[in-house]
Amino acid sequence: MLKGKLLLGAVVTLMMAMTTAAVDPTSPLAREVRRELVMLPYYSVFDNLEFQVDGGKVVLMGQVTRPTLKEDAARVVKRLEGVDEVENKVEILPLSPMDDQIRMATFRAIYATPDSTATPIRRSRRFISS
Repeated sequence: MLKGKLLLGAVVTLMMAMTTAAVDPTSPLAREVRRELVMLPYYSVFDNLEFQVDGGKVVLMGQVTRPTLKEDAARVVKRLEGVDEVENKVEILPLSPMDDQIRMATFRAIYATPDSTATPIRRSRRFISS
C-alpha cells in the first residue's frame, strides 16, 4: 500500500514539475501536445518525453521503458488539430527484468525512507516552440 502511494505521489509530482518555460505559453498546440503526453496511461516516473513544436511539425524526443509508449505518444499527437507531421525520435530503454529491478531499487532507495528529505527527481524535459 505504501509503495503504491509513493509511486503515485512521485508520478503526480513529476508531471507537475515539468517545465514549459521554453514553450510559448500562448501556443495552444504546445499546450495540447503536453497535455496529451502527460495523460498517456502507461507514462511513468521512469519515462522522459520531450517535444519540439515548429509550426505544424512536432518532434518527439526522450526515452521510454515500453515500446508501446513510443507508438502511443506519436499516435495521440498526430490526432491533434494543427499537427501536420510527427517525427518520432523517442528512444526505447532496454527491456529486461534486471533493468526494471534497478529502476525500482533506485526509486525505493530515494523515496521509501520515512526520514528522507529527497524531493522527486526532476527529469530533464524540454518543450521548445519555434
